[in-house]
Amino acid sequence: MPAAKDIFSYRPYWAHRFGPAPFLPMSRAEMDELGWDSCDIIIVTGDAYIDHPSFGMAIIGRLWEAQGFRVGIIAQPAWQDAEAFKALGKPNLFFGVTSGNMDSMVNRYTSDRRIRHNDSYTPNDEGGRRPDRATIVYAQRCREAYRDTPIVLGGIEASLRRIAHYDYWSDKVRRSILVDSKADVLVYGNAERAIVEIAHRAAKGEHPRAMTGIRGTARLVDSVPDGMAVVDYTSIDDTLGAVKSPLPPDRTVVRLPDFDTLVTDKVLYAHASRVLHQEANPGNARALIQRHGDKLVWLEPPPVPLTTPELDRVFDLPYARNPHPSYGGARIPAWEMIRFSVNIMRGCFGGCSFCSITEHEGRIIQSRSEKSILREIEQIRDKTDGFTGAISDMGGPTANMYRLACKDEETQAVCRRPSCVYPDICKNLNTDHGPLIQLYRKARAILGVKRISIASGLRYDLAVKSPAYVKELVTHHVGGYLKIAPEHTEDGPLSKMMKPGIGTYDKFKALFDRAAKEAGKELYLIPYFIAAHPGTTDEDMLNLALWLKRNGFRADQVQTFLPSPMSLSTAMYHSERNPLRPVRRTGGEGVFTAKGLKQRRLHKAFLRYHDAENWPILRDALKTMGRDDLIGPGKRHLVPAWQPFGTGGTGGEGSRTGRKHGQQTFLTTHAGEGRRPERALAAGAKGNKFTKPKAAPGKRKP
Repeated sequence: MPAAKDIFSYRPYWAHRFGPAPFLPMSRAEMDELGWDSCDIIIVTGDAYIDHPSFGMAIIGRLWEAQGFRVGIIAQPAWQDAEAFKALGKPNLFFGVTSGNMDSMVNRYTSDRRIRHNDSYTPNDEGGRRPDRATIVYAQRCREAYRDTPIVLGGIEASLRRIAHYDYWSDKVRRSILVDSKADVLVYGNAERAIVEIAHRAAKGEHPRAMTGIRGTARLVDSVPDGMAVVDYTSIDDTLGAVKSPLPPDRTVVRLPDFDTLVTDKVLYAHASRVLHQEANPGNARALIQRHGDKLVWLEPPPVPLTTPELDRVFDLPYARNPHPSYGGARIPAWEMIRFSVNIMRGCFGGCSFCSITEHEGRIIQSRSEKSILREIEQIRDKTDGFTGAISDMGGPTANMYRLACKDEETQAVCRRPSCVYPDICKNLNTDHGPLIQLYRKARAILGVKRISIASGLRYDLAVKSPAYVKELVTHHVGGYLKIAPEHTEDGPLSKMMKPGIGTYDKFKALFDRAAKEAGKELYLIPYFIAAHPGTTDEDMLNLALWLKRNGFRADQVQTFLPSPMSLSTAMYHSERNPLRPVRRTGGEGVFTAKGLKQRRLHKAFLRYHDAENWPILRDALKTMGRDDLIGPGKRHLVPAWQPFGTGGTGGEGSRTGRKHGQQTFLTTHAGEGRRPERALAAGAKGNKFTKPKAAPGKRKP
């Protein structure tokens, strides 16, 4: 791994004499109270300001503050004109712009492109408080407010749109967000190293647009500097990686296909996506360039992950651990969800092709020390209002990757595998869950802690390698149900998702059930599934529906694949090619993709086969597929031939449904305990019953 300067080793900027603020100021009045005449850096964010290390603007703001800079925050400004962006005056160094913790389009629209009317990152869950493509809009307003002030983009929206990318909502390939926003520099991934260096170099008079050599950044350049070797991937090469450079990685740049070409060439888009993901390991990644008109977007290699001591200090910064006082008693759902939770690590080496975590945080796990984690639990106990002794989560992107890493640093430094666990767990991966078990035990022993739940997604293919961990988890940290994500049952879609086969789920379930029985607890697994993922046929969804019925599952809320920017699954969706394998003009592996709204809704309907609203579309599909044998009144049938009165379709003598149209279903387990989990599935569910007071002649109850 390349050497990196400790982020806390810089000489503090002169303003460090002011000390930390109770909250980073959001008004001139707060600045006056702190004795500030101006801000050095102003963060503009699409989220409400919550001073807690689960929110990016708080981490970055407090880190800049620890470097000695005066940092202000403009949260969810009115974007229709530039006045709101002048609230704190002109920043001395630059604006830092982010859409918030989510991509603004993912935040605003469903997978069916319908507008969401709520926003978990906004006071009182109010929707519409940030614009579409918020990063671009905010950057434009900052430029209007103070034309000569530099602009630095960051956050997940900037990170996942750093090069030419397919945009699901406009159904086209869009330019790098750096070009559209006209910002000076973009930081991607976990950006602590980059933003600290940018701030200190800006304080010395260097313009961010001219800053070179900062890992994890992107900027616009006119040409490739002299002395750099260029590896050209602007045409399809069946042997990706075979093009060698005469110079080492730090003196080599990889040329991606031009934006103008990718707009019309879907096959080349899949190829470009494959190249990008091959250059993701900080140990051997090379810089990338991509032409946009008369400029080149220059992407520096990914940042070097933080060390454990650095990460500890980031989480030990003086966060108020509360929303800004200006929100009064407003309810902010995202805050309520995490206020009693602890993040123990970063990154994910699972490499699921539909997930943005790897693209954003990388696949190298960065873990906090036990001491730092236990100290944060004590802070929650002592400082967070409403704490009753229950820690709602101890996890991260994945619940059980704490301290897991490649056994050999030299091997890790040259590896280009997109996943450490697919198609099988790498022989070089350490899967020892012992440190995590010890952490759980020490956390439970803290005075005042009554219960610790594990709510982060569990990587069950890793968990089966440690039966002792499964026993520890089930015995002490699962109450009622545990959420896991097999995503599908069929090998076709699973191979495109880079997820293990359903047999691994069965192995985990056996361990889970045995541990629950030994603990004397009645527990249930709640599996998540995705409809309409690339590579999923109608037959695949039918087989999944039959598996659900056979295993007694009824889905309350289901997820349809949403093509988020830059993911491999999105490349499959757009190109109908598989970038997990070499991409070719002729031959190669095509990927069937459900794109039309009708077919996507059908796939979703298969997941909710028990809902009478879906029976008409399922009956039509089963007849088209030649599976009329699955229509009827028996247990072996998927849907009945009759339709209850008042539900989808026109058929239906008969009955009323057991719920109002559109009302969220409560799931009832066979133990009789009501549950309403998000995206829930419950074993043995009895919800959605239908009664027929007077059955029509010749018809039986379903």
